[in-house]
Amino acid sequence: MQQDSKSTRTRAKLKSAAFKLFRSKGFSNTTLRAIATESGVSLGNTYYYFESKDDLALELFDDLLAEHRARVAPDLATGNTLEHNLRSLWDGLLDALEPYHDCGTAFLRAGGLPPPDENGALVAAIDSSRPRAPLPVRQGLPELVHLITRAILAFWAADTSPDRHRSRLLVARAAPLTARIAVLSRLPVVRTILDEILALVRALGSEDDARSRRVRGAAGGRAA
Repeated sequence: MQQDSKSTRTRAKLKSAAFKLFRSKGFSNTTLRAIATESGVSLGNTYYYFESKDDLALELFDDLLAEHRARVAPDLATGNTLEHNLRSLWDGLLDALEPYHDCGTAFLRAGGLPPPDENGALVAAIDSSRPRAPLPVRQGLPELVHLITRAILAFWAADTSPDRHRSRLLVARAAPLTARIAVLSRLPVVRTILDEILALVRALGSEDDARSRRVRGAAGGRAA
């Protein structure tokens, strides 16, 4: 028990040091040696807990996603439109990640977003919205929103515009468009097209989601 407590404290010290350096110096300018020095942990022990900076980037990303879920939850009250909820979901995500913009590419490389069924904020944004899309579409909507969220994240990571203005514009336009597609899916012709889009989304996303589960599972195993 004492050893487990010491291990937990050491991991926490390394994470705290890494997050501080990522924010102040940027991901690319931070080394594991610098993280070890900042935390007071030996370089050998640092490598024992984290094999690379990407492992620490994934830890940071998951912590930021947890903070995002907590912050956005009050905005996802039942009865809001899907457009409102998606705007809150995506703007809130960018707000949470912005202090670590230099880590954006590392977030994507390290593990990316968790699969849609493990993303509580995404599921809540869809399930609490009104009016609700037809059941078959509603079942596939998390996958579509997940793919759009990944696209927004990738765009944000490469966005060099002042205050990430272009990323905010993308969110402002993607939210009503996605909501409109969900509403129009009641029409047979739109439903057919949407079904084809969802099939494509599943084909494209299955490998990335499997990788995300695998990477996070491995990280959890090392932390145990």
